[in-house]
Amino acid sequence: MLRDQWHLVPSELTGLPLVLMSCGWDFTAGGARYVARLAESAARQSVEAGLAAAQHLLGARIDAGAPVRTLGGALTVVVPQGVLAVLRRLPGRCLDGRDPVDQQWWGERLGAVHRALRGFRHSGLRPVQMPDPDAGHLDAEPWVRDAVAGAVGAVTRLTVTDQLTYGVLHGDPAPDVFAIDPATGRSGPLHCGASGTGPLVYDLAAAVAYAGGPEHAAELVAGYLGAGPVSADEVEAALPVLLRLRWAVLADRSARHDCPEGLMLARAALTETS
Repeated sequence: MLRDQWHLVPSELTGLPLVLMSCGWDFTAGGARYVARLAESAARQSVEAGLAAAQHLLGARIDAGAPVRTLGGALTVVVPQGVLAVLRRLPGRCLDGRDPVDQQWWGERLGAVHRALRGFRHSGLRPVQMPDPDAGHLDAEPWVRDAVAGAVGAVTRLTVTDQLTYGVLHGDPAPDVFAIDPATGRSGPLHCGASGTGPLVYDLAAAVAYAGGPEHAAELVAGYLGAGPVSADEVEAALPVLLRLRWAVLADRSARHDCPEGLMLARAALTETS
């Protein structure tokens, strides 16, 4: 597909660490480095919104992976396994979510992305959808439905009682999605995920989940607060609730796709956060 649609012939192709909403590959072609991403076909509009968001970040002087159009001018291509996109790979290494210094970069860059995307508009942006507690696939294991319903109910109560800051979300801000160039100190996201709109702290909650939970994410949260898109009071109130929602999303997706490992991870996390 890379050869046919983008006229790129990979000389080296390496799978990237798994994230929740997509999978990807780092590859070299013609002496240049690229990232290929594969997401669900239903997310095509959101993926294209994320690609447009990356282009917007570049215009705001924030390093990000620039989308590469196909020979026919399209941003994405539908393949039997989903929807495929290609971006130029930022120089440098991916961040290490366990390293305190990298966590500072990670949080600060996520906050910078949120600030830069204020006012960004795209027809593919959709509000982030919470899991449906009545979905049939939640019968996968006896605990799943109640856990998902409890997380969704907690978010509903939060949005009624608290004033949250909404904006454009990255969608899946894992540490491996951000790169830093040791030669220049510049860093940014390799891509902007399947972008949507929602509470900004939901993105922070997703990052905290990748860091291993709040007890392992102090520097990440500090870096984000230093970037200033959301107040410390809002993060304190909303983060536990939206972290619980993030784990419920993992439970929902794992149940839908028959992934026992994801269900086990989500159950352990939801037991701690409920």
